[in-house]
Amino acid sequence: MTSLEGAVVLVTGGSRGLGRAFVDAAFDRGAAKVYATARDPRTVTHPRAIPLALEVTDPAAVAAAAAAAGDVTIVVNNAGGYLGVPFLDGDLADVRREFETNFYGPLLVTRAFAPVLAANGGGHLLNVASVLSWYAQGGSYAASKAALWSLTQSLRAELRPRGIAVTALHVGYIDTDMAANVDAPKADPRVVADLALDGVEAGAFEVLADDTTRHVKAALSADPSVLYPELAA
Repeated sequence: MTSLEGAVVLVTGGSRGLGRAFVDAAFDRGAAKVYATARDPRTVTHPRAIPLALEVTDPAAVAAAAAAAGDVTIVVNNAGGYLGVPFLDGDLADVRREFETNFYGPLLVTRAFAPVLAANGGGHLLNVASVLSWYAQGGSYAASKAALWSLTQSLRAELRPRGIAVTALHVGYIDTDMAANVDAPKADPRVVADLALDGVEAGAFEVLADDTTRHVKAALSADPSVLYPELAA
């Protein structure tokens, strides 16, 4: 189990939305320091957070961030993007771009910060996935989050000998800019952040933050037509 009390936390994409909620929640739980990363660190406006420049798809930028934040004990891989490119006629460059952000980005950050966490006595990695990790709706976005889920499963085994625990957050729509045009129920980002950090402190492997996510996860062992009724038509 990992306590936030006295922890040094790094939140990628920490300037707004769910990332900003993670920053608030970490401080409220007693974190000693929180690095909030953004492509442009001037967009980080939290009064206590330490702004840190980071483009998660740029290996040099990731390495520089790891060198600058050598005291980190908890990493939140929150930065992500949504393009939702259809596979048959969408631009392949956009498909690749979505994977660069949502899969390779967290991988680069993890590879850079794993030695940092290990050197600081072990720690915790929280990967922000999605209900679409398990439900193929949304083209390239869902595929990139499914890949992140698989990566997270593998990282648990690889990081455990280094004393680093791994938690995955799965959730549907959150009331942030990414879902601004969605007309559907949305979770409060602060509620989601608190549920995720509850999971970190409890040592949970996964946090399922809403009923939709719990339903989809439970249906994975059923016939595909349960999740995709159009297949039974």
